[in-house]
Order: sequence, then C-alpha cells, then structure tokens
Amino acid sequence: MAEITVIVPVYKVEQYLDRCVDSIRNQSFGDFDLVLVDDGSPDNCPRMCDAYAAGDQRIHVIHQQNGGLSAARNAGIDWAMANSDSRYLSFVDSDDWLHPSFLSILLDAVKTSGCSISACGFFKTMGEPLPEDGCSFQVLHADDYYCGECHGGQTATAWNKLYQKSLFKTLRYPNGKIHEDEFTTYRLVYAAGKAAVTEARLYAYFQNPAGITGVRWSPGRMDKLDAFVEQMDYARAQKNERLLRKAVECLVYMSYEQLEQAQPDYRRSIRRKLRLGLKAAGELGMFPWKKCLWAYEAAYPCKPLWYVVLHLGKEKHHG
Repeated sequence: MAEITVIVPVYKVEQYLDRCVDSIRNQSFGDFDLVLVDDGSPDNCPRMCDAYAAGDQRIHVIHQQNGGLSAARNAGIDWAMANSDSRYLSFVDSDDWLHPSFLSILLDAVKTSGCSISACGFFKTMGEPLPEDGCSFQVLHADDYYCGECHGGQTATAWNKLYQKSLFKTLRYPNGKIHEDEFTTYRLVYAAGKAAVTEARLYAYFQNPAGITGVRWSPGRMDKLDAFVEQMDYARAQKNERLLRKAVECLVYMSYEQLEQAQPDYRRSIRRKLRLGLKAAGELGMFPWKKCLWAYEAAYPCKPLWYVVLHLGKEKHHG
C-alpha cells in the first residue's frame, strides 16, 4: 500500500524531466506511487515516461490527448482514486524538482499535527540547488494561512503541498482554464480548516530563462480574474469577510494591471471585472478614496473626473 500518490503532468519538458523524476524517485520516504501524465506531449517525453515505468514499479504512466494542466492533474487524481490505496496526494510540475526530504517532512507534519494539508516554502531558481533551511512547523487556521501576509506567494500554488486524498473526493481542477490553482486551492484549504506550514524551501520552482522575459499577455490570463470572482462568491456564501477582502483586493489590482497589458478588444471585459471589484471594495469600505482614484479612472475612462469622484463617494457612503 502506497502512502502517497505523486502526480506529475508532463508536456514538452524532455530537457528537464530526468531531473524532476529523479528527485521524486530519490526521496528519503519511498512508499509512494508516481503518476506521470503524458498530456499529449509531441516530443520525446512519452517514451521517457514509459522507460521510467519499466524501471520502477512505483511509476505509472497515463497517455492522453492534450488537455492542459488541469486535465492532466485531474487524470492523475482519478487514477489515484481508482487504483491506489494512498491516503495523500502531492503535485509536482515537470520542470521543477524536490528536496530529498520533501515527502517525509510534509507527511510527518500532517500526521503530527492532525492537519489534512501541509505546505512548505519554495525556491525560485534557474538551476541553482535548493538551500539548506531549518524546518520547524506551525499550525495555522485556514484564514491565517491563506490570507496571511507572511505566506503570500505559496498559499495558492498546488505544488508545494501534501493533501489528504479525501479532500478531492468531489473537487477537481477546472478544465480549459489557466491559473487553475486560484480556482481550487482555497477550497481545499478551507475544507481542511487548518494547515501545517513550514517556511523551509523544499520545492525548487524552476524559472525557465527562455520564458521569463518572453511571456506576453494572452486572453487566457483573464481566467485569473474569473477565479477571484469565484473566490468572492465563495467567501460571501461562507460569510468569510477576510477571504472576501483578499479576493476583492486581488481582483481590483489584477484587473487594473491587465488593462494596461491587454489587447484593446478585451479591455471592456476586464473593465467590467474592475468595476465589480470596486463595487465590492466600496461596500466593504476597503480603500481610502485618494488611494484608489486611479482605479476608478481606469474603470470609467469615458467619464469626467467629477463623475468618478461622485461615484466613489456613493460607494464609500454605502460601505
């Protein structure tokens, strides 16, 4: 019986796949299934995955037509639900790699703390080895973990965590969306109620030099705005003002940022999201008007300044 199922979506990473898979095979905790999901990769990755499986009985391969990261993760989850007695799941992106004690430390954290999720820090790298950090844990309430400032940047990601498999009984990643973590991770964290967290950087997040400066805005980035709208709806349903404030703030700032980057045909849709965020911010009394006038001017570009100030004043009054 494997204790953990590790799921790795694989697509066009033949240059990095050995490093990723070796870091998993060489974990100090060895009682795991490794599911490599070949998401229709057109390079040598499918053959590499089959070769790994032929040499290690813990490795299983799924070949499927290209469906994107969510579809690949979901295929791995479905495999684990149907074919493994594992109690926990973990996700690794195929160009990243793990500290040798990643699984053992996160597993010890959930068992010791009684939490359903454990999480670690990560190290952004262009190939440098992981640093040697200390590893003390604290148990945080879902709000304090997901909305806490000191843990920003590692809370929404899928891949620096260990999850009790039962959390995925009815939840999957949204097919066809990018920024899929923003749609999903908060639901897992709040379902768990608390998380065992260490700042130790046990996950190497690879910064592909070819992709850092060459990434351009695309319509798919608007998915992130939809994710924040869903978070707002979820927070309202749960009567969770702290999560609502975080989601509103993210929606306002991300919408504004995308307005400056997006192609003209998409700005109207983004502007609607910005207005939605500003309306919610006004109801919550979140922003002093002098600090968010820039956002209102972007949301209502065809209106005179007096209209913007009046509109803001009404929302402030309603808040």
